[in-house]
Amino acid sequence: MNLATGENVQGERSEELQLVSFYLGGEENGIDILRVQEIIRMQAISRIPKAPEYVEGIINLRGKVIPIINLRMRFGLEKKENDKQTRIIVVKIEGKILGLIVDSVSEVIRLPTSMIEPPSPIVTGKGSAYIRGVGKIGNKLLILLDLDRLLGEVEKEISDAAC
Repeated sequence: MNLATGENVQGERSEELQLVSFYLGGEENGIDILRVQEIIRMQAISRIPKAPEYVEGIINLRGKVIPIINLRMRFGLEKKENDKQTRIIVVKIEGKILGLIVDSVSEVIRLPTSMIEPPSPIVTGKGSAYIRGVGKIGNKLLILLDLDRLLGEVEKEISDAAC
């Protein structure tokens, strides 16, 4: 595979994913750019009573109320104070808008699908259920998140907390 041209050995064009890469707890992660509406700086977040601890609250973004999820907390990582690198990635999942707090946003990456492997069944932990695959870029790995599964779990836990 020629990463520069996206062509395989036979000269055929391979499928490519465009991903927004971001850091969370020192690990580089990625989400499909087609899901990302925008990336914004941290802003005041209004708390929601009885919400799970990883739900930071809601924000008003140009007249739309958007729930904000702290991915560090969701994945069981230690809490970290927000700094000038902290960002909210606003994503659209199944017609719903959601904000994801991440440590920092890195870049947009083009990754051939042939360089993505399914997650190992050996991998366990709180965040492992949300791993769609692992991308190989040179000698580094990029964890690809499954936003559909993440949203499903968030909605279920919020509705359980409301009962």
